[in-house]
Amino acid sequence: MKPDLEALATQALLPHQAAAPVGSLWPLNQIVNELHAIRADWRTAQQRLPEPGSRELPSRDVLTEITHALRGALFPLRLGPPDLRPASEDFYVGHTLDTALNALLAQVKLELHFAQRNKAEDLSEAIEHKARGIVREFAIRLPRIRRLLDSDVEAAYLGDPAARSVDEILLCYPGIIAIIHHRLAHELYQLGVPLLARIVAELAHAETGIDIHPGARIGSGFFIDHGTGVVIGETAIIGERVRLYQAVTLGAKRFDTDESGALHKGQPRHPIVEDNVVIYAGATILGRITIGAGSAIGGNVWLTRSVPAGSVVTQASIRQETHEAGGVAV
Repeated sequence: MKPDLEALATQALLPHQAAAPVGSLWPLNQIVNELHAIRADWRTAQQRLPEPGSRELPSRDVLTEITHALRGALFPLRLGPPDLRPASEDFYVGHTLDTALNALLAQVKLELHFAQRNKAEDLSEAIEHKARGIVREFAIRLPRIRRLLDSDVEAAYLGDPAARSVDEILLCYPGIIAIIHHRLAHELYQLGVPLLARIVAELAHAETGIDIHPGARIGSGFFIDHGTGVVIGETAIIGERVRLYQAVTLGAKRFDTDESGALHKGQPRHPIVEDNVVIYAGATILGRITIGAGSAIGGNVWLTRSVPAGSVVTQASIRQETHEAGGVAV
């Protein structure tokens, strides 16, 4: 049973007055006070003192509900409620979108307020206007997202001989759930709410084992087969009709730092994968390199250099190049 947080808040005492429930077996007064002190130390060190009575950050639970609602609105008869019928499909989509977008608006405002938390002036009116603009533009982009997802579903169906229907793809394939989340998260990322985008992406990561940063740019007809362990970094660029298998990594080779040792953020550091590339299970591709169009990268290959269009790269070919060059070729 969930506690009534509002009621508890109205009854809250100062830390030194904390009262354990009657009959508790545990030293709760001491634990609550110590945790309070630790939180205060952390917030002071981070210069993050929350305003009384306000929520500071977006909610992962609320975004879970929003994302599931958007999944249902995009594919109502497959990912919507089990009792939905075609006659009420449009009503369901409209009602679901209105509810989800209003909930999203509240989460967008939380992120924007958090981003401006150290500003002295009152930015509430500007944030309200900006948040409405972000959610409106996100809503307008949903039909384009659906068309992109149709191309992803078709690519999965055509690329997997075990798939018997596009319905099976939508209902069963973790790669499709991951790309639905990514298509939504990427738009939020582009619209200026990267924290919301990252949460939406991480919900898919937790559900599927597929980790796609919302900043990654992915073309149409994208298919991740099996999927577990796939990692795609923030600045990766993936062309059209690309297919990945499980445990593929499109990662960074190194991280540039400034004079103080702090990491440079947002620099291009992940691979560019051109159109019609296949990357087989366990391949690791690192750095800002280019995999040319039509190439095939074999399983368990470790690659840190660009390859031209039409290349076929296997462990055997890398070993041969290394041997002939007398050094490391990758």
